[in-house]
Amino acid sequence: MSEPRKPSLFESMACGGVAAAFAVNFTHPIELVKTRMQASGGSIGATAAGVMKEGGVTAFYKGLPFAYGRELSYTSVKLGAYTPVRNAIGAGGADAPFYLKFLAGAITGGVGSVIGNPFDVCKTMAQTSTGGQSLSALVGNLYRDQGIGGFYRGVEVNIMRACILNATKMGVYDITKGYVSDYTGWSRKDVRCSFASAFVAGFFMTVTVAPSDMLRTKLMNQPTDVKLYDGFVDCAKKTIAEGGVLSLWRGFIPIWARFAPQATLQLLTIEVIYNKMGFNGI
Repeated sequence: MSEPRKPSLFESMACGGVAAAFAVNFTHPIELVKTRMQASGGSIGATAAGVMKEGGVTAFYKGLPFAYGRELSYTSVKLGAYTPVRNAIGAGGADAPFYLKFLAGAITGGVGSVIGNPFDVCKTMAQTSTGGQSLSALVGNLYRDQGIGGFYRGVEVNIMRACILNATKMGVYDITKGYVSDYTGWSRKDVRCSFASAFVAGFFMTVTVAPSDMLRTKLMNQPTDVKLYDGFVDCAKKTIAEGGVLSLWRGFIPIWARFAPQATLQLLTIEVIYNKMGFNGI
């Protein structure tokens, strides 16, 4: 049996895209509730009840085609490119400085967010739309009112969010795997080691990324014909003025409810794919 090898950049990105597209089937309903809570300020129960009343179970999957596009573009880079980039900057060893692992996550997250921003905008608009407007109409109206630039609104805060999110997610996951492996004796390839490490990463992701996630939702959910905020700084000022600093963490529970299983599913799935393809794991 041949020894595992390091995947190439494109091989690893393909593995990341497949893992993310698989995971989103399970986490999209939670993401929809979280996004609507951030946009409306409603509670979890009221928001979920409103979605159910609007269109039944299928309403929780509004915007799923855009979510697939996002995962196959943005997440294929932020998740799949992490290992090759980490190795390229000399952070692949167990004793590598933690900040280099965080840097690798920030680089892949930032680059991926630029590529996936149009899908993010369309997904957010579709998830918060309560009317009967079709996905093609949403895209058409956005292009008519704002042109190509409309698909990149909120890109600044999206890049910031992605850098924070992926640095935390991949850095904490990578480092925690080492601690879990040393403490329990499980190998880094053991599914128990991956599961425990992914769960820890999901919690810290939520703590660090919730504020930028809130601002991103508000910026991307602006009407196509009205500009409510002049960039993410203006959005942050108005959000804090309206609801206080803690309002930046509104939707923390559904964000965590989404990030914990999403991070776990994505990371477990990519580790399985790496193993089946004969590649080294994270």
